[in-house]
Amino acid sequence: MRRTHIPRLMNIEELAEYLGLQKQTIYNWLHKKKISGIKIGKVWRFDRKEIEKWLRECSKNK
Repeated sequence: MRRTHIPRLMNIEELAEYLGLQKQTIYNWLHKKKISGIKIGKVWRFDRKEIEKWLRECSKNK
């Protein structure tokens, strides 16, 4: 990832970049409830620590 600082709360674009995915994948995961976030107004936000925890759990289940 190009950024040296990863914000604690990421929007869809930042999360997609962080995970190396397309934004549409994040939207699909939200719709299928594979990933959780907080919607503030019209903008989704994702807690970096929760995403990292989710990633660890996903890797354990493989």
